[in-house]
Amino acid sequence: MNTTTTSNVLAHLRNVQKRYKLGDTEVHALRGLNLDVLKGDFTALVGASGSGKSTLLNIIGCIDEPDSGEIFFENINVQKLSETQKSTLRNRKIGFIFQSFNLVPVLNVFENIELPLLIQKEISKKERDERITNAINEVGLTKFLHHLPDKLSGGQRQRVAIARALVTQPSLILADEPTANLDSDTTHKIIDLMLDLNKKKGVTFLFSTHDEKLMNRVTRTLRIQDGIIIS
Repeated sequence: MNTTTTSNVLAHLRNVQKRYKLGDTEVHALRGLNLDVLKGDFTALVGASGSGKSTLLNIIGCIDEPDSGEIFFENINVQKLSETQKSTLRNRKIGFIFQSFNLVPVLNVFENIELPLLIQKEISKKERDERITNAINEVGLTKFLHHLPDKLSGGQRQRVAIARALVTQPSLILADEPTANLDSDTTHKIIDLMLDLNKKKGVTFLFSTHDEKLMNRVTRTLRIQDGIIIS
């Protein structure tokens, strides 16, 4: 197994390129991008629409594959993994938070948070229930355990999404515009919650954002332009 040279590096990308076909046009989403995501970071990925933010998050999260370049996650060469191994890595090591929440409307809060754990067959029901209860407590939704998503506010739904991302005890949480659909007051509360989880649990956060309130609270800002990290 190939390894990276720095023990503090969680994800390591070198010369990553990704192109898409849109009709007759070839779009260069990532153009030889280099990046190290460090353990414990609380990092904002900032850039204009079409700059490559979502593509980068999808590649780090093993949802998409690059055309070329090197990608390591916790010293594992991701490109040498089978699709099943990538799925296992995603489920156990990476949590996802989306701006549209992506909750299942017919499942209550408990059941939505439980979903990623159902894949891990070795986890007993007792441990599963304990993890879900702990995650719900951490995001402050104990009273809403049996509520369906349409009975929750936007901020509460995002808290459910955060709890679902946390419940597998991942090394990294990727968030695509996590505060885009929230009002200012709720945004501050969600940022406070994520920062608290970052500090207390040591979970690494990497998220794309246009939100100045979020950018002012991060430990690191990465600016991406035309598929390259420029600062």
